Amino acid sequence: MRIRPCREADLPALLDVFYRTVHTACAGDHTPAQLSAWAPETPDTARWAEKLRQETFLAAEGGGALLGFGALEGAYLDLLYVLPDCQGRGVGSALCGFLEHLCPESRITVHASRTARPFFEAQGYRLVRSQQVERRGVMLENFVLEKDLA
Repeated sequence: MRIRPCREADLPALLDVFYRTVHTACAGDHTPAQLSAWAPETPDTARWAEKLRQETFLAAEGGGALLGFGALEGAYLDLLYVLPDCQGRGVGSALCGFLEHLCPESRITVHASRTARPFFEAQGYRLVRSQQVERRGVMLENFVLEKDLA
């Protein structure tokens, strides 16, 4: 496995990883309506392309394929998604570690789904609070977690 910066050409693969991960790995924790609101079948590619330009995106590659990706916006770990069949193999932990290393602050924050919360807690993040967020008119619960990096 190799961790590298994402390129604009990675956008279709990023969107595929995002969609497949949400609709497969998170299906046990969310309703179909929540999954579709979170990761619609037709993504807003312009919004994603803008995020790719503005945030620090890293990709995990293996066997010539994108296994997962993550994004950092300042001291906020904005995105971390790993293909369902690659979860539990250290891909997410590697991406998380690289992103934490790039964090410009001594504390990093993430908003984790129900599915992702145990992963982040195993990485040393602690719960700050739960919250309700709206995605395309549908409410989803997530968890604000933070980790001291000093």
